[in-house]
Amino acid sequence: MPRHYLAFLLALFGHFFVIQAQERYTLSGTIFEASSNESLIGVTVAVSELKTGTTTNEYGFYSITLPEGEYQIIVSYLGFQEIVQTITLNKNVKLDFNLTEKTEELQEVVVTDNVEKLDIRKPQMSVTSLTSNTIKEIPVVLGESDVIKSLLLLPGVTSAGEASSGFNVRGGAADQNLILLDEATVFNSSHLFGFFSVFNPDAIKDVKLFKGGIPARYGGRVSSVLDIFQKEGNSKEFKVNGGIGAVASRLLIEGPIQKDKTSFLAGGRASYAHLFLPLFDIDNKAYFYDLNTKITHRINENNSVFLSGYFGRDLFNVSDRFVNEYGNAVGNLRWNHLFSDKLFSNLSLIYSDYYYGLELDFVGFEWNSGIQNFNLKYDLKHYLNNKLQLNYGINSIYYVFNPGKIVPNSPDSGIVEDQLTKKYANENAAYIDIEHEITENLSIEYGLRASQFSRFGQDEFFVYADDNPVDFDPFTQTYGEANPIDTISPGRSETMKSFFNLEPRISMSYTFKENNSIKASYTRLAQYLHLISNTNSPTPLDVWTPSGPFVEPQLLDQYAFGYFRNIQEGAYSLEAETFYKTIQNRIDYIDGANLIANDAIEQVILNGEARAYGLELLFRKNEGRFTGWLAYTLSKSEQRTPGRTTLETGINMGQWYNTPYDKTHDLSVYGSFELNEKWSFNANFIYQTGQPTNYPIGQFEFEDMTVPYYGLRNKERLPDYHRLDISAILTPKRNKRKKIQSEWVFSIYNAYSRKNAASINFRENEDTGRNEAIRTSIFGIIPSVTYNFKF
Repeated sequence: MPRHYLAFLLALFGHFFVIQAQERYTLSGTIFEASSNESLIGVTVAVSELKTGTTTNEYGFYSITLPEGEYQIIVSYLGFQEIVQTITLNKNVKLDFNLTEKTEELQEVVVTDNVEKLDIRKPQMSVTSLTSNTIKEIPVVLGESDVIKSLLLLPGVTSAGEASSGFNVRGGAADQNLILLDEATVFNSSHLFGFFSVFNPDAIKDVKLFKGGIPARYGGRVSSVLDIFQKEGNSKEFKVNGGIGAVASRLLIEGPIQKDKTSFLAGGRASYAHLFLPLFDIDNKAYFYDLNTKITHRINENNSVFLSGYFGRDLFNVSDRFVNEYGNAVGNLRWNHLFSDKLFSNLSLIYSDYYYGLELDFVGFEWNSGIQNFNLKYDLKHYLNNKLQLNYGINSIYYVFNPGKIVPNSPDSGIVEDQLTKKYANENAAYIDIEHEITENLSIEYGLRASQFSRFGQDEFFVYADDNPVDFDPFTQTYGEANPIDTISPGRSETMKSFFNLEPRISMSYTFKENNSIKASYTRLAQYLHLISNTNSPTPLDVWTPSGPFVEPQLLDQYAFGYFRNIQEGAYSLEAETFYKTIQNRIDYIDGANLIANDAIEQVILNGEARAYGLELLFRKNEGRFTGWLAYTLSKSEQRTPGRTTLETGINMGQWYNTPYDKTHDLSVYGSFELNEKWSFNANFIYQTGQPTNYPIGQFEFEDMTVPYYGLRNKERLPDYHRLDISAILTPKRNKRKKIQSEWVFSIYNAYSRKNAASINFRENEDTGRNEAIRTSIFGIIPSVTYNFKF
């Protein structure tokens, strides 16, 4: 070997061993907002000399390990003033930072950091973040800011129509979305049957929607995860903010119980439009109210506890003869503990309840149903080094399903009290998720979730011949309910059926030319709960049921690939993603299925499969007075339910058919313009392909009745949906001697009064005797005014 090669190798190995022998120390801490002591999520902590860095977790904690030396630390976050500090690292250092919000003069072009900006280096893809400020600026119906309605402006997210609850992600059903509020499951995310969502934007701290590449810490749903954290409360001074709108008002109070140590937050909303109905001689009511609460206590620098809760109710009353009440109640007691400067843990005890009540006075009974769960979870984040981080944990959820209880509301109603059979189940999971920076350009996040589900015994369980609860008549080519041959009563200590699934996840990102990256991901998910509904969007009457002897868990495999680019140092960004996913064991209903108060739902369902694929484009302008985005999705969502044998027809003759949430084209444009200190303007435009539906293709006469008949399932569509919303925000010039700050929000929903079809029904015209189509529309043009304040 030539001498110069030998010298080169010795120098290289010598340099390597010097690096390995060099002492390494850890810099860690928590980052707060200076004015409130609120911990901040996703703050960047960068080390300029080494071109490396990290971000804070969901509780504001960060940790980074570096060789011994002197470094310049740069801390930056969403429009707050940047902190640059030089530190000497010759031992482990715990250093907290307090960030101060920027104050900008709007006479010039404003350039600010934006938490919603694209991070091209992280392997995480198919994730959307929205700030509470953006949510509050987007014009919505009746002027009430709304988390769910804001998400609908993003690619891959659609709704079933106006005044429809829930949302659909990448061609999935609404029940396939896991919705978390401070880690607690929310089973119904809507107020007033979908006019509003249950999330008070004043109380929201962070919103993330995972459409794909879902980390292994999440499970239980096969379409998406909407993870929402509430604010912790101001531990420095009392603050009040709220708003008075056309149909609802809200108020949020936060402040210290013990300064810099213990804080509280309490927020409430209520609608009051029903109070004006008696003026028009209308004896009906429709209103909602909710309450957000949180107490945060920092025991010491290594321990903090949080107690948070949400309670909401809706009431719909028709002349006191029909009363409908429903809502969510959730609570979470959390303990954050720092074992060391590299190991962070969170222990949570969570309760979630969804209740549905119905009173029919003219029939003489009350109906109550719902679902409860109790969740114990323990999560740890281990910062091994700057290139490798581990997330791992366990959780166990116990479910109680109440499909319905009928109670007479008067002694002479003639109704006999009856309880549909309650169901019980337990879901356990363990996971590990690894964030690994392989090289400066290549990062990978990979993990595995192991989930186990047990369906416990119940008071009554039907037994069927050949374990077949659905009959098929080969002569009429129709399905029907099978008659049970026996009824058994397995105890709750007995496991009727159990399932086990391994759910691998992997996401990777490769960066090139500094501002460009390609990303790819694969996700396997299992869902053990099913929403029993044959409507296009969830309704309060829908019932959740667990997997068991006749209902298999849904299993998803999703593949995604994307190209991402930051333009002009992040002033603009482009995201392009394609996805393909398949779902096993997606249930559908036989023709004529009766779902209400059905104690044997297995008699009307068949297992099938679903698939969805598409292209998503998102172009953002992130900086300047004018910001916004253009989002476009081209996609297909289909379902197939073949016959169980070669003799059976299945549903739709075993062919693929459109799901009710298939939207071929989905275009959204959102823009925000700050004119000056006083005025800012916002607008959004939405266009969607019409929703799949069924129209009669013919009719026949039977005993002097005209009976329509229908063709293949979801073959037709409603007319295309589109509308324009605009708003203007007036911020009066602030008097520095006054503590109160205020703004007026003027908005127009559906500015050109498009009569979008919620449904189309057919009837016979009494005058002409001819059939005619009747379009039902929910909204025309709706102006509104909201007054917001804080002090």
